[in-house]
Amino acid sequence: MAMRGVTALLASAALVLSGCGGSSAPGGNTGGTPTPAPAPTPAPAPGGLFTPPALEALTVSEVQRIIAQAAGEAQARGLPSIIAVTDRVGNVLAVFRMAGAPGTAQLSTRRIGGNAAPGAEIGLQGAMVPATTAAIAKALTGAYLSSGGNAFSSRTASQIVQQHFPPAPNTAGLESGPLFGVQFSQLPCSDLNQRFNPGGGNSALIGPKRSPLGLAADPGGFPIYKNGVVVGGIGVMGDGDYGFDENILDTDLDDEEAIALAGIQGFEPPTDIRAERIFVDGTALRFSDAVPSQLAPLQTSFAAANGSLVAVTGYSDGTIRAGVAYGSEASGVRAATAAEFSNRDAFVLTDGNGNPRFRIRGGTDGASIAQPLTQAEVRAIMEEAFAVLSRSRAQIRRPLDSRMQATISVVDTHGAVLGIVRSPDGPLFGTDVSLQKARTAAFFSNPVAAQQLLATPVVPGISNIPAYVQRVRDFLGNQNALTGTHAFADRSGGNLSRPYFPDGEVGQVPGPLSVTASELFSPFAVGLQTDLVTPNIGAHLNYVDSNGATADTPVGCTQVPEAAPGQRRIANGIQVFPGSVPIYRGGQLVGGIGVSGDGIDQDDMVSFLGLHNAGQRVGSIGNAAPAIRADRIEVNVNGRIVRLRYINCPFAPFLDTAEQNVCQGL
Repeated sequence: MAMRGVTALLASAALVLSGCGGSSAPGGNTGGTPTPAPAPTPAPAPGGLFTPPALEALTVSEVQRIIAQAAGEAQARGLPSIIAVTDRVGNVLAVFRMAGAPGTAQLSTRRIGGNAAPGAEIGLQGAMVPATTAAIAKALTGAYLSSGGNAFSSRTASQIVQQHFPPAPNTAGLESGPLFGVQFSQLPCSDLNQRFNPGGGNSALIGPKRSPLGLAADPGGFPIYKNGVVVGGIGVMGDGDYGFDENILDTDLDDEEAIALAGIQGFEPPTDIRAERIFVDGTALRFSDAVPSQLAPLQTSFAAANGSLVAVTGYSDGTIRAGVAYGSEASGVRAATAAEFSNRDAFVLTDGNGNPRFRIRGGTDGASIAQPLTQAEVRAIMEEAFAVLSRSRAQIRRPLDSRMQATISVVDTHGAVLGIVRSPDGPLFGTDVSLQKARTAAFFSNPVAAQQLLATPVVPGISNIPAYVQRVRDFLGNQNALTGTHAFADRSGGNLSRPYFPDGEVGQVPGPLSVTASELFSPFAVGLQTDLVTPNIGAHLNYVDSNGATADTPVGCTQVPEAAPGQRRIANGIQVFPGSVPIYRGGQLVGGIGVSGDGIDQDDMVSFLGLHNAGQRVGSIGNAAPAIRADRIEVNVNGRIVRLRYINCPFAPFLDTAEQNVCQGL
C-alpha cells in the first residue's frame, strides 16, 4: 500500500467537512489554570456498595520525574522519542520531544491487502500522522482503560481489538477480541469528549478529553498510579510505527514499551490488578513484555533530559501542568447529589461549575415518533440498570468477586443524550463507549437507518457509506433490511461488522459492515465503523499538523444527515462490540441504552435486564418483542444457516444470589 501523508490522504475529507457546520473549540494557547468550583455535597450513602477512589493527582514535579525517567531510558537505548503524560480524565499535562525524535508516525507499517491496488479500501491503515498525536493517544489509552481494579496498557488494548482472540498465528478460527472496535472511541469529533480550552475558566480541566487517534493498540502506553490510585497515563512514540502486536505467543523487545515502563517506575499499578492477573475466556491478558530488570539506571533529573517541551495544537500549550483529581468537580466527573440521581454511589459528568452536563430528561424526538420517552421513564431505565450493575460480579476487576463498574447511557431516536450515570471507579473509556453503544443500537433499529446511510456523502478514495446498505441487504437476503423491521443490539451489528462470519471462522465470508475481504482488515481498517469517521479524523489531524491553520473537525462525528437541526444520531461514531439494546414502546422504537466498562456479557445484561426491569416498574416501555429481535435473522453461509445474536448474559452473574440464566425467557 502506498504510504500516505495526512494532507494527501484526507484533503477531500476536509472539503466535505467544511460544509458540515457544527462548532469547534478554540485553538488558542493562552490562559491559566482556573480555580475550580467546589463540588456539591454528595448524596449520603450509608452502607454504600462502592468505595470511591481517593482524590489523588500528579504534581508538576512528578510529571517532570516521569518524563525524565522515560527520556533517560530512551537516551540509553538510542531511540529519541516523544513522551506524553496525561491525567486520568485526559488532560495533557506535558508533551516532551527529545532531540532527534520523529516528527511523524505511520498508522502501522504492516502491509495489508496482498495485491490489492494502492488505496483500495484501507481506511486509516498506512496514513502518516503527527508523532505527537500517537504519543498522546497511547497515554490516554493507559489512563482510560484502567481503574482501581484493573491496570491495562496499550499492549492489552492490542490483544482485545483484533480479528481473533488471542491474536496469534495458531488462533485463526477463534472469535474476535472482546473489545473489537473500541479503538474507534474517544474520537476527536465526539460530542461527549471535551476539547483543550485553557481559557475556559472552571470548565477548562473537565473530562473525559478527546483523543486525536482514538485508543491505541501500539505498545508503549501505560497507566500511571499514585498511592494505588490511577492518576493518568504515559505514551511514547520513537520508532515511527504506530502499530499493533499480531502474535501474543512471543515476547517482544519493544523499546517504546521499555521507555514508557521506565517512566512509570515509582508510579506503577499494584501488581494484583495488572492485566496478566485478569482472564477473559480462560486467556490471561498482557500488560507488558518489558520488565524493570531490562532498564538502565533511572535518570530522575528533568533538567538533564535531552529535549524540550512542545505545544501540540488542540492538546497542550507547551508547558507542564499538574493533573486534576478524578472525582473532584474540576475533573468533570464526581459523585451525584440526591437530586441528580437516587441510587447510592452514582457518579455523573459535570461542567466544572457544579452542574451536571447530562441531566435526566425526556426524549427530544417528538417530530419523529408518536410518544417519546418521558423523563420518568428515562429515570426508571437508568435507576434499574444501575441497580443491576451494583449487584453484578465483575469480569475484568481484581480482586475476584469485585462488583462490576461501568457507565450507562440512554438516548432517544435522534441520538440525543437523555442521561449518563457511572459507578465511581468505572474505566473512563466506557463513558464515550456507552454512548456510542446506545446510539448504535437505536440507529440500526431505526426505520430511517438505510435512508440515512444512503444519503451520506461519498468521499472519493476514502469512504462510500451508501454502498454498505446494499451489502447488508444482499447478505441478509432482505431488500428491506435497515428499515426498522428488526431490532439490532450491538452484539447483532457486531456480528455483521467482523471480517469473518460467523465470527472468527476462516474460509467463510466477511460480514457486510466489515471490509470486503478478510485480508484487507487491520485495526485501522475495519469497514463501516472506520469509514464513517475517517473524514473527521483526517480534518482533525490536518488541524494539528498545520498548527491550527486549517479548521478542526466539527463537534459531532460522521456526515450522516442530521435528525434535527444540530442533532446527528451517531454524533460520536458507532461501536461494534456488545453492551446495548434498543428501547421500545409497544412496537415502536423510542431510544437505546448502552453500557460499557466491564465484560461484554455483563454490559449486555445490565442494558437488557435493566430495561426489562424498568418496563416492569413503569409498565410502558421495554425490550424489543422477541419476534423482531435480530437473533431471528437467518443467514445462509455456504449452505449452512447461521443466526445473528442479540444478547448474551452471564450464567450466574450476581454477588447477592445464586440465580442463574437471569435473562432467559425475557
